[in-house]
Amino acid sequence: MVGRYRIVERLGSGAFATVWLAEDDVLESRVAIKILAENWAHHPDVRARFEQEAQVLRRADSERLVRVHDFGELPDGRPYQVMTYAAGGTLADRLEQGPMPVRTALRIAGDIAEAVSVLHESGVLHRDLKPSNVLFDTVRGSERVLVADLGLAKEIAHASGFTVVAGTPGYMAPEQHLPGGGLDVRADVHAIGAMTYQMLTGRPPQPGKAATAAPSRLRTGVSRDVDRVVMRALDGDRDRRWPSTAAFAQALHDATTAVPSRVLRFLRRSVGSVVALGMMAYVGGATVVDGTPAGWVRVADAGGALSVAVPGEWARQLRDAGWNVAALGLPPGTEPGLQVGADLGSATSPELFAGVSRWLVPGSPATVPAHPGCTRGADRAVEVAGLTGRVQRWTACPSGAVSFSEVLLTRAGGPGVYLQIRQGDGGADQTGDVLETLRIS
Repeated sequence: MVGRYRIVERLGSGAFATVWLAEDDVLESRVAIKILAENWAHHPDVRARFEQEAQVLRRADSERLVRVHDFGELPDGRPYQVMTYAAGGTLADRLEQGPMPVRTALRIAGDIAEAVSVLHESGVLHRDLKPSNVLFDTVRGSERVLVADLGLAKEIAHASGFTVVAGTPGYMAPEQHLPGGGLDVRADVHAIGAMTYQMLTGRPPQPGKAATAAPSRLRTGVSRDVDRVVMRALDGDRDRRWPSTAAFAQALHDATTAVPSRVLRFLRRSVGSVVALGMMAYVGGATVVDGTPAGWVRVADAGGALSVAVPGEWARQLRDAGWNVAALGLPPGTEPGLQVGADLGSATSPELFAGVSRWLVPGSPATVPAHPGCTRGADRAVEVAGLTGRVQRWTACPSGAVSFSEVLLTRAGGPGVYLQIRQGDGGADQTGDVLETLRIS
């Protein structure tokens, strides 16, 4: 027994302490108990650091950090902390299985950055962020990331006075290797960047290397936007890093939204090269015979199987060579399709994809992409160009910058049409206006 807590099993040991799983029989709950190692218990500086860790966590008192519920001392003088028990294990455990899915890695990294932001707002640097210090728990059915082990944490106000090198190689910022070099929140930005890099590639950045390879060089499916976000966090010059963990968290969330859906991944392989529409003349005056509104531009696929109009500011680049319908879970094959947007290399600018398929008939097993992190509104029925279907609307995405409309239209005997419309979130929804311009040959 440790106080009123009944020890169940050992969870792990470190250089300074051992963590045990215990039962709180009074409150009928499980807790983790961290006990300072006997050989360190009588070192005043180590003991003070152990107590300071508990004080920092108690003061921050955030659902994003491991909480300290109690503090005590064993009969032999060893102090202990009673903490949140996170049943989901550590990030280090998960990384033993290799790289993570890109969206999952970015989501977890963003959660870590937000948790560390709470520490920074409390005036504390972590200084030893690494996978074994990131825990997972499930609360009301949702997974939660928790940051733990503040044994090396220090008040930001005193950061410039560090004289001892502290941290874990592979995750430490370059300035942490220099006694008295002075630290600030950007040291923690670097450590989170290193963990993000490892989640994406399966290995941490190589310390001492002049140029670490971008994640996309080591792993397919990582976009240039993700490279930019991660490599900025890892910059050896802290003045070029993200200025705070909060800014890094926002960039990670934006990059999560920017990860291409499976439809766009297929498009980039199968729709062909980009054609610059340049200063294509806008349709002027009132709506014209083909149903193109004033100021909009009508585009068509290479074979003329379908056409659709978009606002003029969307019509800068076009891919028109078709699409692979396997993107919707249909039998693979290339069919008529087009992609038009302001910048087809961007993940946030307005964009439309439209594709025709003979496999899109009433009752087909086609599955449109979901958009994790966004909010799905109520579906609505539509009837366009002799086809009927439904519109899925996704808003309030993590980046706060974009929304998505997923549209499947079918008719007996086919062919049917699939559209994905990406536009700014917060302005007028132009899905209905775009659909009204759809024409099928």
